[in-house]
Amino acid sequence: MDYPFWDQPIGYGLLMAMISILHVFISHFAIGGGLYLVVAETSARKRDDQPMLDYLHGLSRFFVLVTLVLGALTGVGIWFVIGLLSPAGTDLLIHNFVWGWATEWTFFVVEIAAAIIYYYGFRTMTASNHIKVGWIYFVAAWLSLVVINGILAFMLTPGAWLESGSFWAGFFNPTYFSSLFFRTGVCILLAGLFTMAVASKQKDDAFRGWLVRYNAWWAIIGLIIMVPTFYWYWKAIPAEIITTALASMVTPISAMYKSFWYAGTLAVLVVLFGLILPRKQHVVISAIMMIVGLMYFGEFEWFRESIRKPYIVSGYMYGNGIELAKAETYQNDGLLPHIAYTTDNPGADLFNRACRTCHTIDGYKPLAPVFDGTDEAFIASMVRGTDLMKGNMPPFVGTEQESELIAAHIYSKVDNRHLSEIYNLNGAALGEKVYQVRCGSCHEFGGFNDKAASLVGLDADGYSDMLDMAEFLGEGMPAFAGDDREREALIAYLLTLKPAEGGADESAGL
Repeated sequence: MDYPFWDQPIGYGLLMAMISILHVFISHFAIGGGLYLVVAETSARKRDDQPMLDYLHGLSRFFVLVTLVLGALTGVGIWFVIGLLSPAGTDLLIHNFVWGWATEWTFFVVEIAAAIIYYYGFRTMTASNHIKVGWIYFVAAWLSLVVINGILAFMLTPGAWLESGSFWAGFFNPTYFSSLFFRTGVCILLAGLFTMAVASKQKDDAFRGWLVRYNAWWAIIGLIIMVPTFYWYWKAIPAEIITTALASMVTPISAMYKSFWYAGTLAVLVVLFGLILPRKQHVVISAIMMIVGLMYFGEFEWFRESIRKPYIVSGYMYGNGIELAKAETYQNDGLLPHIAYTTDNPGADLFNRACRTCHTIDGYKPLAPVFDGTDEAFIASMVRGTDLMKGNMPPFVGTEQESELIAAHIYSKVDNRHLSEIYNLNGAALGEKVYQVRCGSCHEFGGFNDKAASLVGLDADGYSDMLDMAEFLGEGMPAFAGDDREREALIAYLLTLKPAEGGADESAGL
């Protein structure tokens, strides 16, 4: 609330994902690749394997360019973006872990210096000193992960920090160790994928086949580490977070299952083209593996970021930057008096602060399709009841008048025609759309907060009475504000619902 608001047309989550997923993909390779280089070099020098040393010299150049140039640029990009998208959350992480960040940046400087020396000293340094530099690089890079992992894991599971505020309680949080070992497995996996891609360009068939198989084992070892450590990570997440996600958060659970499929696909490709048919490995197949690997890691990161909704830091700060400790103050005073930087449009200011972090009007996670064809009173009631809707959103902590200002702002941006005109529907088909728009955000047949058991089987008068009493049927339920045409269409649709054979809590055709 104390920072200017950065408004841009791309959804915040999408913008963050575009930069952060690429960065973590590269940064994890920077760690695993460093281990690969020094282990492979040590082995090659013992065997006096000159072709392997030539390959490692070329790989070190690729390694330095990818990790130090692209990795560093995307890392700076992340700091730039999070500082603009969530200044309050960034402020919290910096001040709470200031010495952690200082330590990590020290490791990063050592990492950069060692990587440069490693590449330029490949032909000029003695073998023993060069290998020592390689180990210095890897240890510094992995220690960077040791620090960063604590801060990333803290956001999902702050643990005892919520009571004590202790640096160490926040750092060594409930998911710290499981996340660290899982990410170490990812580092080794990516070392295998990247080096398989480089190996696929070797001209000597025999050497290429041997090298691809050697690199494939790195990927397989990484996958083997990742399977039990992810299970450990999943079990370390507090039960209430998992229960909420399974019940109402489609995005993170879907992302998790997709990551399983990508990991399985990756395992098949690595075994097939890495171990069974290594000489068939070429640039196209390597590119496919890299894409699948990126998709896998992207889905995992999406899962990790999404499952903590509605928080930036679980139990402490909501996704829109509002601290839980200040919620009561905002509820009493309103949000507007606490917004330091305002415009001449209070509705837009309130929308930006309360909603815009996750939603746009007609872009990423758009609200227009949700509210097209509705009215200001309905929108205001939805704003006040955000924490009751599917998706696990934070509660609205402003005043009732402020919810009406937000509603007026949204209403001015959506299609104000009748639902029947917008969607060209009539009768029961229109009624189904009315249900989706006016009821479906809180009650989903066969899904979130399903009310089929109390809805299916009533007659027209029963449905009419229910609509008359809607605002008294449950906490946060708005009065039915649709016109007579919507009311008749909704009743016609509800009359088409039939109890399923399995019982009255299901409806046929849904």
